[in-house]
Amino acid sequence: MQLRNAAVAAAATVLSLTLFLLPSTTNALNITHILAKYPEFSTFNHYLTVTQLAPEINSRETITVCAVDNAGMGGLLSKHLTLGAIKNVLSLHILLDYFDAKKLHLITNGTALAATIYQATGSAPGSSGFVKITDLKGGAVGFSPEDNGGEVAATFVKSVEAVPYNFSVIQISTILPSPEAEAPAPAPSQVNLTAAMSAHGCKVFADTLLASGAGETFAGNIESGLTVFCPGDDAMKSFLPKYKNLTADGKQSLLEYHGMPVYESLSDLRSNNGLVNTLATDGAKQFSFTVQNDGTVVTIKTPTVTARIVSTLVDKEPLAIFQLDKVLMPRELFKSSLPPTPAPAPAPEAKAKAPKPSSNHKSPPAPAVPADSPADAPAGDVADQTSNGGPAGFIGARFGAVIFSLCFAFIQL
Repeated sequence: MQLRNAAVAAAATVLSLTLFLLPSTTNALNITHILAKYPEFSTFNHYLTVTQLAPEINSRETITVCAVDNAGMGGLLSKHLTLGAIKNVLSLHILLDYFDAKKLHLITNGTALAATIYQATGSAPGSSGFVKITDLKGGAVGFSPEDNGGEVAATFVKSVEAVPYNFSVIQISTILPSPEAEAPAPAPSQVNLTAAMSAHGCKVFADTLLASGAGETFAGNIESGLTVFCPGDDAMKSFLPKYKNLTADGKQSLLEYHGMPVYESLSDLRSNNGLVNTLATDGAKQFSFTVQNDGTVVTIKTPTVTARIVSTLVDKEPLAIFQLDKVLMPRELFKSSLPPTPAPAPAPEAKAKAPKPSSNHKSPPAPAVPADSPADAPAGDVADQTSNGGPAGFIGARFGAVIFSLCFAFIQL
């Protein structure tokens, strides 16, 4: 009996350790990295970034992105829509359900109705935020907004990438038409940008903005969506000596660095953490910062300074103004204040050293977009780069533990 119990215990130990040995995988979605592998979607990918739809896509557990190639995006851009309207249109191409090539051709009764991120925003009137998918004759699959009168607007081209029942990226032939999505959001006519800042503790920043060309940049983005981070008067006053030492271009870039070309409410900032573009983003000069939150506290982090949102001045779509306790200092204008990383300890001497693999990662070239469009998307995050040796070493250690446990278990027999 004792022998049998020992055998059962040994078997249980082996089973537990075997399950522990099995590698666990996570399918974290990074839509910009996926599309970056396909140059034909560079424009679509670019606008997912500048409209801040990419973080929204990445945060979803089940999603289907209906990508459109550069030629198809040309028709949308030729309409010269506001950035807010472009965001609404692209939101209509993000389905809140999983559809790959197989599922598209096995639709029950030949049709399916899918909700989109546009519908989820609550700004889509009626059923305009739904997309109708139809299995057509000859193996084709059609896509159309629900309020399009039943007319097929685009067809399925191919599956790009998919992780079953998690996320899918497919290509459709052209942009889905939607007059409701293309309609610009009404501008806050009763809100004066600089007056609102001046009346709520940001007068120094507002006056500085009026005295520079950056004021026009801010004003020109209100209609399509704008988020402003204005430093409080005390913070701005203490920063003015540094500001005066900047070049004219540097001054304008610093001021524009305090604005995002999209509307983000405080709740949006708390949920959409990560790297974001600013009004100063321009080609090779990223001028981006990182939005983070700790509970209800939202911080804006640059390599030089970390500022905290202390109050909300205006928060009514399409305009939000938040007061900061510090001036944001971009790395393009100021050196990082972070301490340097200490050098690693010298490795033991060896007869020969294998060269280390290069960690350089070249981003694809920026898409050709109209001159008045927002600038390029930020480069990939360091956190997205993984080591090839780490997991193997960890699994090797697990395997050794299993062998040791097996030996120990049978010795007990």
